[in-house]
Amino acid sequence: MDRFLAPHSPEAMAHHHLTENWFSWDTEHPSLNETLIAGCASYQAFNRYLSGSDLYLLPRSRKELEKVLRRYAYDAIHNTIAKARSALEQGGYSRICHLVEDSISKVLDENDNASHLLDLHRSQLELSNAMPSSPSRHITIK
Repeated sequence: MDRFLAPHSPEAMAHHHLTENWFSWDTEHPSLNETLIAGCASYQAFNRYLSGSDLYLLPRSRKELEKVLRRYAYDAIHNTIAKARSALEQGGYSRICHLVEDSISKVLDENDNASHLLDLHRSQLELSNAMPSSPSRHITIK
């Protein structure tokens, strides 16, 4: 994860703040901290993609990868807002989504992060396909 979002990055710090202060982060201000939610959502999107636990169709291009990461981030935003005890300001959801999209694009633009992420799960899939499998049997149904 450090390759994409270093521990001192705003996203990692937001994630740390939310996870360490989950019981009070949403009551510190009269309305929700949009930057904090966006940073945490971006971090969680990359973390979820790196785990690959629910990645069924591998992205084939940067555009598809960005769509997957945005969907993961939107899920994180929705989960965070649902748990919060304070309300968002007018237009807050749109601003959070915009901040997340900028963060994801920035990370993918750095170095060769996009190609590295695209190749990450592809190599694991190729290894599993290369492993010999047991011969299949045909079943005749009468």
